[in-house]
Amino acid sequence: MVIAAGAGIAALVAWAVAPQLFHTHLEHAGLSSTSSQAHHVEEAFTSSLLVSVSVALLSSVVLALVVSWLITRLVERSIGAVVTSTANIAAGNHAVRVPPSRLGREFSDLTRSVNQLAIQLDSIEEVRQQMLSDLAHELRTPITTIVAQVEAAEDGIRAPGDQMYGVIRGATDRLRRLADDIDAVSRAGEKQLRTTPEPTAVNEIIVAATREAQTRFDNAGVTLAVGSTVDDYIDADRARIGQTLANLLSNALRHTPTGGTVAVGSHRRDNSHINITVEDNGDGIPADHLPHIFDRFYRTDTSRSRDAGGSGIGLTIARALAEAHGGTLTATSRGTGGGATFTITLPKQPPESHLYAPGHSSRTLSGNVSHRTV
Repeated sequence: MVIAAGAGIAALVAWAVAPQLFHTHLEHAGLSSTSSQAHHVEEAFTSSLLVSVSVALLSSVVLALVVSWLITRLVERSIGAVVTSTANIAAGNHAVRVPPSRLGREFSDLTRSVNQLAIQLDSIEEVRQQMLSDLAHELRTPITTIVAQVEAAEDGIRAPGDQMYGVIRGATDRLRRLADDIDAVSRAGEKQLRTTPEPTAVNEIIVAATREAQTRFDNAGVTLAVGSTVDDYIDADRARIGQTLANLLSNALRHTPTGGTVAVGSHRRDNSHINITVEDNGDGIPADHLPHIFDRFYRTDTSRSRDAGGSGIGLTIARALAEAHGGTLTATSRGTGGGATFTITLPKQPPESHLYAPGHSSRTLSGNVSHRTV
């Protein structure tokens, strides 16, 4: 329709303008408009104009239609590939990919975005399947324990008592912790973690976390050391940052063998940020696993039992808590057997702000943890 309208307008303009211009030129040439020569010349011009314009317009229309058809076929093929791929993705087939398009940057961006979407959905599906498998195991173990205790009591094999109640209480506590972890990681994914920041001394957070974890480290035969720290304040929720450090210490303990060392320290990254580090000399993290260790339910060693290797929620929650404070949580490692270092980066409180903080104190590092410079 656009091509036909353009051709029609071109023909009307030529038919209306050309004869009048030609007639004016004849008059300038000295030919009278009433003479037979002028009449014959005008008829010849009109005839030649009609033929030439008709042939030109017809050729242009045909050529434009051919080019438009070719372009339309290319666009249809590219869009059809995108439609087919998105339909397969919607049906659950995330392995499909859209072939590259040669129709320009916009179409290339479109195909790249669809392919990236398929890759991300495929990754999410793998995580979802792994998550369901992990949750099934995490739920099955304490439930099996509870059922076994109840059946033993029903069959008269074991009389109810403090030992049985202790076993059942431990299993229910494990279920409760799992429910809390699932709720926390869900809130983390939805950016709904609530914090109550207040000026807090970095030293106090480190002391509280290491004191709480000291017994577990002693029982495992792993040294928990506090390295050099800075006497600065951060605007943080004490409980939430304490939970973050507890998750990092638990992860470090899990991957550090007996006789190993886990060190906690802090230093100024720059004038406005503080780094809190948890460093171990344990298993280390392979390079191909490093980008994924903060993913939900991700474990670097799938051959480990879930009891030994954890459910993979702790690091996800730790990163979400750091981000909820306007900070970051990163990890580095020298590879397998080279240990790992986790770094929490948090905004530093202005020097004068902590003087008005509730419960301000000038406590320094103390307690039953070993001290060394790292």
